[in-house]
Amino acid sequence: MRCDKLTFIRALAVGAGITLAATLASAAATVTLVNFDGPGEGLNDPTPVAPVGGNAGTTIGQQRQIALLHAASIWAANLNSTVPLTIRVAFNPLGCTATGATLASAGTRFVNRDFPGAPFAGTWYHSALANKIAGADQIPAEDDINTQFNINLGAPTCLAGSPFYYGLDNNEAGGIDLVTVALHEFGHGIGFSAITSGATGARLVSFPAVWEHFLNDDTTAKRWIDMTDAERVASAINFRKLSWLGANVTAAVPSVLTLGTPRLGVAGPNAAGAAGEYVVAPANYGPTLSSPGVSADIMPVAAQTGDGGGNGCISFNAANTAAVAGRIAMISRGVCAFVVKIQNAQAAGAVGVIITNNVAGSPIALGGTPTVPIVIPSLMISLADGNTIRARLAFRSRTASGVVGNLGVNTGQYAGANALGRMLVFTPNPFVGGSSVSHWDTIATRNQIMEPSVTADLISVITPPIDTTVPLMNDIGW
Repeated sequence: MRCDKLTFIRALAVGAGITLAATLASAAATVTLVNFDGPGEGLNDPTPVAPVGGNAGTTIGQQRQIALLHAASIWAANLNSTVPLTIRVAFNPLGCTATGATLASAGTRFVNRDFPGAPFAGTWYHSALANKIAGADQIPAEDDINTQFNINLGAPTCLAGSPFYYGLDNNEAGGIDLVTVALHEFGHGIGFSAITSGATGARLVSFPAVWEHFLNDDTTAKRWIDMTDAERVASAINFRKLSWLGANVTAAVPSVLTLGTPRLGVAGPNAAGAAGEYVVAPANYGPTLSSPGVSADIMPVAAQTGDGGGNGCISFNAANTAAVAGRIAMISRGVCAFVVKIQNAQAAGAVGVIITNNVAGSPIALGGTPTVPIVIPSLMISLADGNTIRARLAFRSRTASGVVGNLGVNTGQYAGANALGRMLVFTPNPFVGGSSVSHWDTIATRNQIMEPSVTADLISVITPPIDTTVPLMNDIGW
């Protein structure tokens, strides 16, 4: 079955033998974790450690078990099922670089359709949800979910210096909170994933999945259940135009998300056909975009000798400095890190930065770790939108353009929802396997447990007014 993954960017095999089964029960549901690590590894690692953040374990293995059990107990308290839910857990090597890593992956082991009480006929449901609705285990003696966590996290070649944090208090500092990651991964297996392929549009054995009834393309006004394969493929990369129709999630939006979705506004005497509002991906550092925002002429940054053919990759020369001082710098993506370009523009006196993508598709979030405090707002727009604005900048002087940008927010729209107040599903262009369509969009504020990348401000809560994960589960039948 599908495995969805959670990543962290500074910018399913199982182990041998069942060695532990721990059960958590609540008034709502029973969740059992089944240890699939071998002796001396992962959940059984005997390396001594001191207790941390409310986790009383005295070995790495014990602390991992306690952290995962804590996440399972949160899910158990928020589910309603008479059928026990079982989750296989293991620590294995996953994809890594020194600056980014796949933290974990998870997926349902089975799907079911046309079981007793199924709300939609001929429709696939994750096995745990099918069991809940039917009131009986549809595949007896089989575990429901596979999860695995990256055992190498924090090593020099695997997001160096940022290991899992095993405390229960969300005080991870520079680490990665394991409880938060586990909440996310267990969520995928319990029901937070699409099943139907967004890459090909194809259905599993020609039957739709329950998510198709709730995914709505805002451009075509069609639900996935009513689309062809080709239409679903197009919808899966229709950036910030795929929304969730479920009533429980929509009702939660005003209490969870903040008003003010980030955007770039363009106006001014020379804007002409470039005037309007543009979809953006803000930086994860510097001041948060707000209202009324920062307004100034947009000025392009030219390549300089010594910058490797990039834009903004070295300290600005006199011409670029004169162009951007007191104005918004427009810089092309490429050659060097986003944060280097932004720091150089800030040093030259720019009041804001627009990075234009250098490939077709949607803008991406501006990651990176600044070496100096960033005090100006910055964001990315798509290549097509950048070309539209640059066409008007061709008529500028050396120090003015008459194309005025505003880096701010639309105060009439929730950050993470569409204009109708429906949550936006993650649909980057190009398609990202294991992430697209099976997460909330990264523009959501406050940040959500079921976004595709972990953020330091997440806490171990999956209900409103903090989070919308449980409302989605309620929409699909939990």
